[in-house]
Amino acid sequence: MNRPPQLYPVELRAPDIARYRDGGTGIDYVHRFDSGTAGPRVLVTALVHGNEICGAIALDWLFRERFRPARGTLTLAFCNVLAYQHFDPAMPGESRYMDEDFNRVWSPERLDGTATSAELRRARELRPVVDAADLLLDIHSMQHRTPALTISGPLEKGRRLAREIAFPALVVSDEGHAGGRRMRDYGAFGDPAQPHNALLVECGQHWEAASEAVAKETLVRFLAHAGIADAAWVRRHLPQQAPAPQRVVEVTHAVTIKSRDFRFAEDYRGLEVIPKRGSVLAHDGGEPVTTPYDECVLIMPSRRLLPGQTAVRLGRYVR
Repeated sequence: MNRPPQLYPVELRAPDIARYRDGGTGIDYVHRFDSGTAGPRVLVTALVHGNEICGAIALDWLFRERFRPARGTLTLAFCNVLAYQHFDPAMPGESRYMDEDFNRVWSPERLDGTATSAELRRARELRPVVDAADLLLDIHSMQHRTPALTISGPLEKGRRLAREIAFPALVVSDEGHAGGRRMRDYGAFGDPAQPHNALLVECGQHWEAASEAVAKETLVRFLAHAGIADAAWVRRHLPQQAPAPQRVVEVTHAVTIKSRDFRFAEDYRGLEVIPKRGSVLAHDGGEPVTTPYDECVLIMPSRRLLPGQTAVRLGRYVR
C-alpha cells in the first residue's frame, strides 16, 4: 500500500487512558458527572479519530484537575478507543480508524442499518450518550500545520455558538462531507428548530505541541460558556489576553474525489487564497478541478486521496 510520506514530527505524548475504561455509566470510556443542580447536559468527546491525540490529552488533564460541574451534567467520552490503542509514534497516521471513518457514520440510515464495522459498533454504543446531550464539543486535529479553527456547521445556531466561544480565531461554516454525516451534525444538532448545539474544533496539526494548548483553552472556554464551570476555576486556566478577533470562512463547495487518479496541482497545506476564478487546483482522472470564484480559500486539503472522500473544501471569507 502506498502511503504519503510523514511530514510532521510527533511532539505530543499519547496519554494512557486505560484507567478511564470504567466510568460507571455502563459504556466503556464514558464518564458522567452530575452536579445535582438543574442545568445543561454537556458532552465533550475526544478520539473520534484514533491518531488525533490532543483531545485525549485535554480530557486526561480535566480528569486530573478533578473538575466537576457547578450545575447540570458533564459527560466525557473517548470515542474510537480501539483505533487509539493502535497508535504508534513511528507510524502516527495509521490509526485514524480501524474499518471506516467514525465521523462519517452519524446518520439514522447508517446507525439503524444492518452494516457492521468497528466504528459503527462503537457509534451505536455511544448513540444514547450523544442523543442525551444539549451541547457538544468534539475535539479534533488536522493533517497539516495550519492555524486552529472551529467547524460550526451550516446553521446560524452553530455560527452563533462559535462567536460566543470566541476561540479559535478562524470559524469554518460548512455542510459536511459527501462520504457521510459527522457527529457534530447528528440529530438535534443539525436541526435548526432544536436548541441543541455543537462545535467541532480542529486544534492544529495532529501531533504538534501547540494543539494541546488549543484543545485545553477551547475546552475551558466551552465549559465556561455552557455555565457549568466555576468562575474562579475558569480564571485560573485562561490566558490573560483576550483572544484574537474571529474571521469566518463560508464553505460553498466540497471537492469529492471521483477517481483513483486525483492529484493536486500544488502542495497545498490549507488556508491558501487563490486569487482568480477558474484556477486549476487539481486533476481528477484527467478532469480539471478549478476555483469557482476569485479569492477562493482552501480548507483542509487532504492527503488521503481516495474515491468518495473529500479532497478539499472551497470557501470565502465573509463578514
